[in-house]
Amino acid sequence: MGEFVRLETKDGIGTIRLERPPMNALNTQVQEELRAAATAATADPAVRAVIVYGGEKVFAAGADIKEMADMSYVDMADRAADLSSALGAIARIPKPVVAAITGYALGGGCELALACDWRVVAEDAKLGQPEIKLGIIPGAGGTQRLARLVGPARAKDLIMSGRMVDAQEALRIGLADRVVPAAEVYDAAVALVKPYLTGPVQALRAAKLAVDGGLDMDLNSGLAWESQLFAALFATDDRREGMAAFVAKRKPDFTGR
Repeated sequence: MGEFVRLETKDGIGTIRLERPPMNALNTQVQEELRAAATAATADPAVRAVIVYGGEKVFAAGADIKEMADMSYVDMADRAADLSSALGAIARIPKPVVAAITGYALGGGCELALACDWRVVAEDAKLGQPEIKLGIIPGAGGTQRLARLVGPARAKDLIMSGRMVDAQEALRIGLADRVVPAAEVYDAAVALVKPYLTGPVQALRAAKLAVDGGLDMDLNSGLAWESQLFAALFATDDRREGMAAFVAKRKPDFTGR
């Protein structure tokens, strides 16, 4: 698909693969190629779930600092929204998305992982938001998604100290969902999303929209949003099939419609 990012589809799983050696630094080109891959994964009905993977050695060690070093406020003011929305495109994929993390997920790499629904992390991986050590803060969702995931106090600790956490601490605070040996990371990510490959596509999409959208609303607005999505599913073939299968005590055959 791109020079540094490609979408590979096999058996219902779309793998968004980063390949920009040595550390998969997220320069502007990589950011836009991630956006394109997310758009393609969203549009392709053959893709039922997505894995974001940086390879066996590293997930992504951050933004390309050399690219940013000479940028002015005016330069970054023009670019910052695009940076955020490029990773936001990953978050908006209306399908289950898991980050398969080896090596380092730092800065923009950690923000890319945060844009996924789950994170499978290698035992020897390191995660963090070290931007403060460069005199800046995370600018692609780190301050917002991290706080929502691990709570504001822990997010402030990680962001304001710039420290890295290992896999076990990441698991303890909720930044990681599974920790496995490095050689098993991709396979573990496949195992995590495999149950969704034959699930009801529209209901899975609605579940993700309900949770993610509700986080930005007060409780009453979130409940109304949930009710709307819930009712809309009664227009789907999969809802009819699911309920008919339940009554008949058989396994449902979902078609995604």
